[in-house]
Amino acid sequence: MNLSRTSAKPDAMLVMMAVSNSPFWTAAMFVAAGAWRSIAKEFSMIKRALICALLAVAMACCGTAVYAQTQQGGMAQEGGPHRPMSPDQRLQHMTRQLNLNEDQQQKIRPLLESEQQQMQSLHQDTSVSQQERRSRMQQIHQSTNEQIKNVLNPDQQKKFEEMQSRHMGPHSGGMGHSQAPQ
Repeated sequence: MNLSRTSAKPDAMLVMMAVSNSPFWTAAMFVAAGAWRSIAKEFSMIKRALICALLAVAMACCGTAVYAQTQQGGMAQEGGPHRPMSPDQRLQHMTRQLNLNEDQQQKIRPLLESEQQQMQSLHQDTSVSQQERRSRMQQIHQSTNEQIKNVLNPDQQKKFEEMQSRHMGPHSGGMGHSQAPQ
């Protein structure tokens, strides 16, 4: 029988102990087999612990990456701090907040689209000073808000004014959107 091959298998060693005539050899093999099994169990537990630790690290890394993407995606979807919402996003927000009906939505959408076009052309106009640009933006926004109020019923107008006052904040200078300095 090849000993190197049987020493790798504890069960084969037990068979060898049973066949052996020497009590010392039998006792030594019994101790060795028991030690081998306990070492194998410890290695198995260490392997499991290492695998669990690696999985925890991988989940933490992937989790933060997914969280960062959802935060960036959410900011882009809602406009983010430096990007104004699109007219459709604004209309959806207003519809949820003010419970707009279809007719009101159809009347408000062109107002929001017109405001966006005016704001974009104002941003592209390099001949206008920053102060003048802000002043014109305020005028455009206030004009749009007044036109929107005319479409709303009295309860919706009150909610709309509350929305505007919450959105304006103390440092916005009366603008409905907080704009980063150009």
